[in-house]
Formats: sequence, structure tokens, C-alpha cells
Amino acid sequence: QVQLVESGGGLVQPGGSLRLSCAASGFAFPFYAMKWYRQAAGKERELVATVSSAAGITNYADSVKDRFTISRDNAKNTVYLQMNSLKPEDTAVYYCYCRVTGYDYWGQGTQVTVSS
Repeated sequence: QVQLVESGGGLVQPGGSLRLSCAASGFAFPFYAMKWYRQAAGKERELVATVSSAAGITNYADSVKDRFTISRDNAKNTVYLQMNSLKPEDTAVYYCYCRVTGYDYWGQGTQVTVSS
């Protein structure tokens, strides 16, 4: 079955960096787009970044553009989110997502807290 397992969250000071990882299994990873979402307390879940399948084309929310980078390693079935210049408003639970054969799959989420 499809599984997505995130890691790499934690507490970081404003201006710091973190790299999130999402290990995928149970489907043909290279052929599917992958996304990162986040959900802050009391807010709706929002799309942060997308990486397409073969060409690796990326898209970002305006709020993270030029600070975050999504990438994928198809040999390792893993998608990454490099987060630089973190701000307190980036505090949220970050989720990995994919849609496979018409079904939505989410990871369990990893908490990112940006605070001094």
C-alpha cells in the first residue's frame, strides 16, 4: 500500500534552515507528482510546493518562493523540502502528499516550529 513518511521537522530560530524528507513506498514514485502542504494551528491546510514527475518542474506558494526548494530523488523514492530563512509564520505541521490512481495519500506530518 502507499505510504508516505515525513521526517526532519523540529525547532529552529528565525532565519534558520531545516530540510524535510518524505520517504515514499507502495507505488511507482518516479511517475507521480509530489507535493508539500502545511497546516498552522487554527488555519486551513495550504499547498507549499509541488514537483512534477519526470521533468521535475517545481511550483511554490508566493509565501515561500525564493526561500524553500522542493526536490526529489527518484532512486531513493524520496522528496525533500529545503527551507531557508525561516520565519515564525512558517510554523506549522508539514505534510507530504501524492495522488495515485485517483486516491489522495498523506503522510503523518512533521512539526516545524520557528521561534527564538
